[in-house]
Amino acid sequence: MGEKRKVTVDGEEFEVDVEREGDTWRVLVGGKEYSIQVDGGGHSGADRGSAGRSRRRKRSGTISSPIPGKVVTMHVAIGDQVEEGEVLLILEAMKMQNEIQAPIQGTVSEINCESGDSVEANVPLVIIEPPEES
Repeated sequence: MGEKRKVTVDGEEFEVDVEREGDTWRVLVGGKEYSIQVDGGGHSGADRGSAGRSRRRKRSGTISSPIPGKVVTMHVAIGDQVEEGEVLLILEAMKMQNEIQAPIQGTVSEINCESGDSVEANVPLVIIEPPEES
């Protein structure tokens, strides 16, 4: 397919195949193929280089499910203040539990799921409003 990458989920390591097609990534995990669209152009940290790290881009506060799965645990409620990288919820997909993290700092303004819900891919789960610029 594309290039092989190792990912670690809850301390367990997996090898996946990834291939970029425009703004979409094709990901092969355990013999199943997924199409993932990433907000902000879909660049991985390895693709950005030092120039990408120095520039601040406005990122989306909409967190969508990357693949179909089941919401195992919610860690936030509406009105909660969250930091970038904070775990918002645990999504179980393909017998793996995935930590879904906040892409930005801000306030949780909308939650469209709860523990036990089955969700489809690319469905907005949580919306974070960034702090007011002063």
